[in-house]
Amino acid sequence: MHLTVTEYRSLARILGLLAEDARECEIRARVGHALLDLLRADYFASYVWDEEAGCFGRPVTINMDEDNLRRYEAYYQFRDPITYELQAKRVPTLVNQVMPQKDLMRTEFFNDFLARDGLHWGVNAYSCVGDRHIGDVRVWRHKSRDNFDAHTLDLLRLVEPAFTGALRRASLRTASIAGAHQSGGPDLSPREHAVATMVGEGHTDKQIALRLGIEQSTVRTYLKRIFDKLGVQRRSAVAAAVSRLKSG
Repeated sequence: MHLTVTEYRSLARILGLLAEDARECEIRARVGHALLDLLRADYFASYVWDEEAGCFGRPVTINMDEDNLRRYEAYYQFRDPITYELQAKRVPTLVNQVMPQKDLMRTEFFNDFLARDGLHWGVNAYSCVGDRHIGDVRVWRHKSRDNFDAHTLDLLRLVEPAFTGALRRASLRTASIAGAHQSGGPDLSPREHAVATMVGEGHTDKQIALRLGIEQSTVRTYLKRIFDKLGVQRRSAVAAAVSRLKSG
């Protein structure tokens, strides 16, 4: 696929943001602003599916009316003819691929919810781990704009794996920290805890290896396990987790 210079820069910015360790809501908000720029769009919403409640919750939105969003959460999401079809696709999908625009425009959902905010042309992408939905992006343009196209889907296909990975790491990190506060410490072995503590103190792999009497390659193995258990991918995030646990 061909990328313009502007698209390349926007895409690089998004992938850079998704490589950082952040909370789940922060990830969705950051990506939302960046996607509006990348896709030349006007509106953004992101939800997480609540399996027990059977509805979407934890909204992150940009350029959408709060009162209208409350109506969606209380009423219109249960009369939504497109979102559940889009969710089932599990890949970036244009709204018009699940319902022709002329049919959508005849629905209560369009006239009493979407059109109130000016949402007309839409594209969605959903992130899943196994069968569990962990977040989505719903991007819309005003009716005065052109519809999204196949190039839009190509761009979202580049973003989606990194978005899913960032949300998954955030979920693991949240679960690990919650478990740590309940049990008095993260689910780390004594040696992993020692390595994490020394990382938190700013020691290098070589220094950790010397102090523990192990090979540097073994230190890196421990670090990989620690990263996986804490749901992070940077040494600074390990240090931050250790600091939170000490203060908690």
